Amino acid sequence: MEMTMLKNVMTQEGRHVDVFLTSGRIHSIEPSNGSDAWKSDQEVEHIIDGQGGLVLPAFVEPHIHLDTVLTAGEPDWNRSGTLLEGIRLWGERKKQLTPEDVRQRANEVMCLLVGHGVLYIRTHADISDPRMTALKTLLALKEEWASVVQLQVIAFPQDGIVACPGNAERMEEALRLGADGVGAIPHGERTREDGVESLEICFELAKKYSAFVHVFCDETDDEQSRFLECTAALAIKHELYGKVTASHCSATAYYNESYFQKLLGLVKASRIHIIACPLINSSMQGRFDAYPRGRGIARIRDMSRAGIPVAIAHDDMLTPFYPYGDGNLLQAVHMAAHLEHMTGRDDAALLLDMVTKHGAGVLGLEDHYGIDPGHPANLVVLPVQQAADAIRLRPKPLYVIRQGRVIAHTPPMETEFSFPPSYLQVY
Repeated sequence: MEMTMLKNVMTQEGRHVDVFLTSGRIHSIEPSNGSDAWKSDQEVEHIIDGQGGLVLPAFVEPHIHLDTVLTAGEPDWNRSGTLLEGIRLWGERKKQLTPEDVRQRANEVMCLLVGHGVLYIRTHADISDPRMTALKTLLALKEEWASVVQLQVIAFPQDGIVACPGNAERMEEALRLGADGVGAIPHGERTREDGVESLEICFELAKKYSAFVHVFCDETDDEQSRFLECTAALAIKHELYGKVTASHCSATAYYNESYFQKLLGLVKASRIHIIACPLINSSMQGRFDAYPRGRGIARIRDMSRAGIPVAIAHDDMLTPFYPYGDGNLLQAVHMAAHLEHMTGRDDAALLLDMVTKHGAGVLGLEDHYGIDPGHPANLVVLPVQQAADAIRLRPKPLYVIRQGRVIAHTPPMETEFSFPPSYLQVY
């Protein structure tokens, strides 16, 4: 049995360990200072030196748009920075989509994500395009990337379901073609009633095809936008426990406290997943606020404390909606820590959970995800020793390991100084 040893790594709990890998899975985890005797009885074929770095399960990107990435400035820049202008610009750009165009941009971004330690991705594909070019291309990439990345594709009706004739039919066709789930954007429909109807259509399709539901929910500063409660209620009605996700949920930051506390109980009972997108929402929300302006993201700290699983996503990258981003999920975690006042020492581990195990929950991976014997050896080693430094420094992984094999390696960046010796001694 060929064995690989990932030696000299730190767990989030502060244990200094060696991780033994075989047949693409984690065989065992031993204390670094106590595994010599164990090693003498085993044949270790390969050794990966973790250099004392922090070992984590591979990161999960649970909400990104691989069809829109790298299109910022095409056909024009979003000069107002608003969601409405972003939707208008994307409406123009998607008319030019070709399989080659989507493939080239998605491939480039997936390489960036893998380099940052992401091995699980859920992407949305806009099916408002009658040709469904993006969806068909991303489904093909799902197969092509299967040996590196586990990719899920959600049929996303950017222009609405009720508001855009044909989208409901295209969503069902997407499921027949192999999409993993369907979405809705209820706050983008013409009326509240249309928004509720769009959710009902989405849930009926998901139940019919045993698929995921992934709702773009209340991505607005309007305190009257309350589709999160509808999403939770429908999850209970259709008994789709654990298979429903609500992204953004920005309006929760504006709800009165009495209503929000009631909502927490409903959301927890529904067992839906929440995804915050702090990079784009901190940029896009609050555009119409007078000062003081809203912070732009869901109340993820309060939801987490109520026992609701919250994940964090990068979301857009160089798109008409968001002109920045490099694929580093730790950037999004860093932003969330600041916006949600989650800078206490005990918050760091919870924040990393939001890009690991809670993201895995969104994708339905809980039973075979994490650093435990028998689980797939899909790991990242960061060149830091504790969670707080991962968030503070946001480094690229020293190693990205897929099924026990290193697939990406980034040596830590080092700065060479040319100061006089007296300065260097102080440093």
